Amino acid sequence: MIQPQTHLNVADNSGARELMCIRVIGASNHRYAHIGDVIVAVIKEAVPNTPLERSEVIRAVIVHTRKELKCDNRMIIRYDDNAAIVVDQ
Repeated sequence: MIQPQTHLNVADNSGARELMCIRVIGASNHRYAHIGDVIVAVIKEAVPNTPLERSEVIRAVIVHTRKELKCDNRMIIRYDDNAAIVVDQ
C-alpha cells in the first residue's frame, strides 16, 4: 500500500534511483496505491548525466510493494521493497 509521502526505489534504467509519491491517480477517494496503479511522484535521487533530474515531477507504475498481495488461489506475493517504473507522460 503506497500513500503520499512514501519513498520508492526505481526498478528500471531511466536514471532515477528514488521517488516519493505525491498523489495516487484514479478516483478522488483513492487513498492507497497497489501493484499496477499509476502515481504522480517526484524524483528524490537520480544518476548524474541522465535526462531525469532531481525534483522533477513524473508518473510511475507500482511494481513491488512490501504489503502482501493475496491471490484467489491462496498464494501470497510479498516483496522486500516498494518499487516503481517511470512512465512517459
